[in-house]
Amino acid sequence: MTDAAAVEDFVALVEAGAFVAAMERYYADHASMQENGGEPRRGLKTLIAGEEGFLAQNDSVVGKRLSAVMTDGGEVAIVWRWTITKDGVARSFEEVSWQIWQDGKIVQERFFYDPAQMRG
Repeated sequence: MTDAAAVEDFVALVEAGAFVAAMERYYADHASMQENGGEPRRGLKTLIAGEEGFLAQNDSVVGKRLSAVMTDGGEVAIVWRWTITKDGVARSFEEVSWQIWQDGKIVQERFFYDPAQMRG
């Protein structure tokens, strides 16, 4: 069973913009992350480096949970709206994050979204 308080804390950290802190606290060392059908990235250090690179490329990144978090055993689904600003231009898109939690940590996360949302 996933700890609801841990999931809520994870969401609060993300909504506060503390993306790396959320990863350090809630992702397992061997975690994987996958965009749609892309190749998964593996290992916490790799995931954090990717996040830091993404954040450095943009003026701001804001995440907002759009609905109640859905949990079923060790599976968690979160619907997000992301607003990413680069060079003064803001673009928003929605995605579903599907996570597998084990022992209080995310071991697998996959993002589902329509890339066409991000076109200008």
